[in-house]
Order: sequence, then structure tokens, then C-alpha cells
Amino acid sequence: MTGVTVVGVAWILAYKVTPHTSGIAAAPVPTADPGNSQPAPSPVASGPSTPTPTPRGASGAFTGQDVPNRFGDVQVQVIVANGRITDVKALQLPSDRAQSAYISQVAGPMLRTEALQAQSARIDVISGATYTSGSYAQSLESALQQAHMG
Repeated sequence: MTGVTVVGVAWILAYKVTPHTSGIAAAPVPTADPGNSQPAPSPVASGPSTPTPTPRGASGAFTGQDVPNRFGDVQVQVIVANGRITDVKALQLPSDRAQSAYISQVAGPMLRTEALQAQSARIDVISGATYTSGSYAQSLESALQQAHMG
């Protein structure tokens, strides 16, 4: 801890405000020793100058986890190509009751469209299919995590 204090005190002592900064503090700039022909050290940090890009997502079909809700299970499969969602297939949607089957028939395509437009699992909830929408998003998120997109 004393090393940090010493460095902090040294920095404060080296701190100066130049007239052209209008009161804005400037970081100390290393200067060359007048008796030395060597240039002043550069204030550039060591390490790579540009971050290495990481691939965003894989290509292929990824199946999300089965996410149950009070009306039935929801499971989706996402098709990814070059880091983009190209299709989402509902492998399971609630269908054990007539009303659940009807809601799934209407909401399924709407949820697919939401996912394709969002290119993520952050999709809008479909009115009247709140539980199915939430389970769909959770299953989609788990599939996208497998594809390294979530």
C-alpha cells in the first residue's frame, strides 16, 4: 500500500497546469535530459495496439433447453450462419389443451419473426402468450449461448 501512496505523491508533485489549458489539468509529459541525446520515453503502454477480434458466433443448428411453464414446455432450435440467426424452429410449444394449442399456433410464428428481427433472445412478449413468450426467449437464449452469441 505504501508503494501506491509513494507513486500517488510523486504524480501529484509532478503535476503541472500550463497556461494554455485554461485550468484543465494535463498529465505530466516526460522530457529529455538536456545532457543526453536520447529521446524521452514514450508514454505509450506496452502490449498490442489493437485488440484481437474474436469470432462472433458459430454456424450450425443449436437446440435450446426445454423450458417448462404452467401451460406446457417450450423448446426451440436456432439456425445460425456466419454469426447471424437465419431461422428459429419451435420444437415444442404448449399444446395439451385446445386453447394452448391455438395460442401456440398464433404466437409461434410471431415469436420466430421477433427473434429474426432482434437477432437475439431479447424479443417482445406476445400479448396473450406471456408464458410461452418468456419460455421461448429462455430456450432461444440457451441455444444462442451454445452458438457463442448470447
